[in-house]
Amino acid sequence: MIDHASATNHSARPRARPAWLLTTCLALASLADAQGAATLELRSLAAGCSACHGTNGHSKAQASLPSLAHLPAAYFMARMRAFREDDKLATSVMAQIAKGYDDHQLRQLAEFYASQP
Repeated sequence: MIDHASATNHSARPRARPAWLLTTCLALASLADAQGAATLELRSLAAGCSACHGTNGHSKAQASLPSLAHLPAAYFMARMRAFREDDKLATSVMAQIAKGYDDHQLRQLAEFYASQP
């Protein structure tokens, strides 16, 4: 014989969700927030370059300033380090700008510009 009262109570109880599902959802949400913040930080860094080197590193054709888009990351890093450390370049505007970035920020910018279409 089926006890209808216990069947009803059983179906009225919410199903227990596995703890891993909750943990996974929270981890994905945290990762998405971190990626969003990292993207925003990178876009902010690149915006500082855009006034002279164009949006996303694409200088205008008639501009005398080089495009940063498509530059190999290693070349970008070497040039920025040279601007920071080479006394011969100390009077350059880029020397002052390069000193405002740490190595991590320069690496982020280098990878960003290398990946631009």
